[in-house]
This record gives sequence, structure tokens and C-alpha cells, in this order.
Amino acid sequence: MNPAKRHEIFSRLHAANPHPATELEYSTPFELLVAVVLSAQATDKGVNLATRRLFAVANTPEAICALGEARLAETIKTIGLYRSKAKHLIAACQMLIERHGSQVPAERAALEALPGVGRKTANVILNTAFGHPTMAVDTHIFRVANRTGLAPGKTVLEVEKKLLRTVPEEFLVDAHHWLILHGRYVCQARKPKCPECLIEDLCEYKYKTPAAPEAGKQKHSARTARSPTLRPNAGGGKR
Repeated sequence: MNPAKRHEIFSRLHAANPHPATELEYSTPFELLVAVVLSAQATDKGVNLATRRLFAVANTPEAICALGEARLAETIKTIGLYRSKAKHLIAACQMLIERHGSQVPAERAALEALPGVGRKTANVILNTAFGHPTMAVDTHIFRVANRTGLAPGKTVLEVEKKLLRTVPEEFLVDAHHWLILHGRYVCQARKPKCPECLIEDLCEYKYKTPAAPEAGKQKHSARTARSPTLRPNAGGGKR
């Protein structure tokens, strides 16, 4: 995919949603850290239900440590892997208290040293809490990057590095959220909603979901009016 197409893709995503945000509910970097740790193999909706209960009684490292592992597990038991997540959170809270003055660090190495925090979680915290231009590649971003041709790669790390290298700088801080939301609601795994997609004409996926004839005609007219100078596959193919 060439740079002009990438720029147009993110221009359209920006125009449709100028201020994208995570769907996890939080009010502090620490609450975000807890929510992201809990989100592994769980939906944002399920995590939000759990954190509403949790944050009502404990939303600082000290308060969660005071709960103890058993009470914490009981509070978050509606989400998957809640016992191991409770264990990790207690250990992470202890480390935050002992090493970081109860504050969430804004450095990757320090974040990844926390129990239960890997590269993806660290990227979410750095991007969402601290505004760093990072890319947390989850299943949605991995799928969208490969399917559209934005940043094809066989591994999460390969896709992450390609996106960081090729997403236009002006869009990089928000690109993480746009791609997740696009994958979650439009470019879905089983049946992508290609007829409803803002970037369908720029996407290089070979097996697009067809539109009804009349709907397709209307969409083509709207797309032409929106971007008269940019054609699908203009300037070359995949790389």
C-alpha cells in the first residue's frame, strides 16, 4: 500500500471520529492499568461491569492491596481468569507502592516489569494514559492491518513495527483507537461490513462482502464526491 492511500485512510477515520477513545472506563492512569490487565480474554463491557464494582471500593494500589487477593478475586469474578488476574494485580500494586510511589510509570521497561503487564498492555497505557505514539496490536488491529494491506505481518510485533513506521505522523497517536474500533465494529472477523466501510475503496482485501446493487451504486457516488482524486489501488499494489 502506498503512502497516499494510507494518508487517505486515516484522514477518513479522523473525519468520522476526531477524538477516538478507549471503551474501557477509567479516571486515572492506575484505573486504566487495572482495566487493561483485566481485559485479557474479556470484553470491554464485561471489564467495565467488574471495575465499576471494584473502583467503588478500591481504586488505588494501597486500597487494592488492603482488599487482599481473595476479596479482589471475589469482586472481579465475573470476568475470565479472575483468580490469576487478582494475583497479578496484587503483586503489581505492591510493586507500584514499593518502587514507584504508587504512581503508574510512563516508561515501557518499568511497565513491562509489573506482574500481568506485557508489551501490548504497556503500549495501551503509554498511548492512552500518557499520549505516547505507540501501537497496541490486539486481534482487531492485527486483522485490520493484514486484511486491508495497511501493514501486513505474520506476528504482532511485525505488524506493530510496520504501523509505527508507515502511519502518517499526524495520525499516529490516535491510530491505535481508530484501528481497534474499525476492527470491532466494521472490519469484523467472520463477516466484514464492507458495504458500510468508509475505506472500502482503499482497502486491498480480495474477498470483500458485496453490497446490494442499489446500495453499492449509492455508496460509489458518495465516495466519488468525498475523494474525487484518489482511486483504489492508485500508485501501486501491496508491499
